[in-house]
Amino acid sequence: MGTADAASKDVTVRLAEKNPIVVFVLGGPGSGKGTQCANIVQHFGYTHLSAGDLLRAECNSGSENGTMIQNMMNEGKIVPSEVTIELLQKAMLESGNNKFLIDGFPRNEENRAAFEAVTKIEPEFVLFFNCPQEEMERRILNRNQGREDDNIETIRKRFKVFEESSLPVIEYYKARGKVREIDAAKSIEEVFDALKVIFTTTVGKVKRCNIL
Repeated sequence: MGTADAASKDVTVRLAEKNPIVVFVLGGPGSGKGTQCANIVQHFGYTHLSAGDLLRAECNSGSENGTMIQNMMNEGKIVPSEVTIELLQKAMLESGNNKFLIDGFPRNEENRAAFEAVTKIEPEFVLFFNCPQEEMERRILNRNQGREDDNIETIRKRFKVFEESSLPVIEYYKARGKVREIDAAKSIEEVFDALKVIFTTTVGKVKRCNIL
């Protein structure tokens, strides 16, 4: 076994010892995931890990890994699942917490399969913020974040990517009874009320399946 493989196995074993509770948070752009993740963190004591934020932070760190990620993103290539998973594992290990919201990951079936294969962790459940495209468009265009990619053409491309890539992940977990679907078109207060019910009644009570 190579040094990298041994290090990766060590991380996986140490993470398993934490017995983490992982909740995947999926939803299209503008579905309100970020706002509600902040509410869940405050109310239920989870640690919020955004795959996109971790990748951006690594790019800005000046590390060799960060430079590689930046070059791939500049070339329009998809960052390998293993790279994102490694960053997520590191963040979970460095946290003093054992309850995590993983936001914006897995983005596709390959991400999902790789996460389970590498970490040996299945999510406790998957939060799916279901919101009509028209409402998500309205929210994104109204918000004043100055993001370069917040124009209508790019927004619609992001919706299309989400539908094509992430919906199969949601269907996979739905077949296993792990999806908790939220009507994300409702007000922030109504959505959080629904989330409070889910987190009060579901966490720790979902039957965990062994990964084959």
